Amino acid sequence: MPQHPDFELYDNVGRTSEQIAAARSGRATRDDLLRWAARDGEQFLAEHPLPDDPLPVPDTAPYLAALAAARTPAEASAVTQHLLDSAHPALAAVSELLKAIARWGGRWPAEKGTPPKMLMEAASRSLSVLALADQADLAFLRAEYDPAPPPPEPRPTPRPAPGAIRVSGGLPPAPPNPPPAGPASGR
Repeated sequence: MPQHPDFELYDNVGRTSEQIAAARSGRATRDDLLRWAARDGEQFLAEHPLPDDPLPVPDTAPYLAALAAARTPAEASAVTQHLLDSAHPALAAVSELLKAIARWGGRWPAEKGTPPKMLMEAASRSLSVLALADQADLAFLRAEYDPAPPPPEPRPTPRPAPGAIRVSGGLPPAPPNPPPAGPASGR
């Protein structure tokens, strides 16, 4: 079985379970794959530099302070909706970038379980976070402003008069069995 020239066989001392399994199966680990890709992509990144810093993290302190001060579902919803509106542009941009990566090299449409299909699913899920949070917020508001009506109270069943024929279930008695249809037998 040909191996990548950088593939190292491991001796299990100080190795992770992934490294041990990889050595037994002759497969590269995640770290191996990323190390090889970083080495082979070095020249590309020199020509097309990307930011080294992570994407800016939003300041959540104002949201947490407002949430701590919230006393009603409407006030908590105001925090939730403002957060969702603020996060949407960033998540939408990430979703679009994941879709572009999935389509790179004409790899789309793709079969289920393939890397492009997985990337498209990740793009979709990044936005479904917003939809799920919105759905939860609306459920809180519905419980506050539009709760489900209580179940109807059972009506008391009238007591039959003494000596009256009792019919179960409030229905009239069943009719007697009809005579058999068709020609009479024995003639």
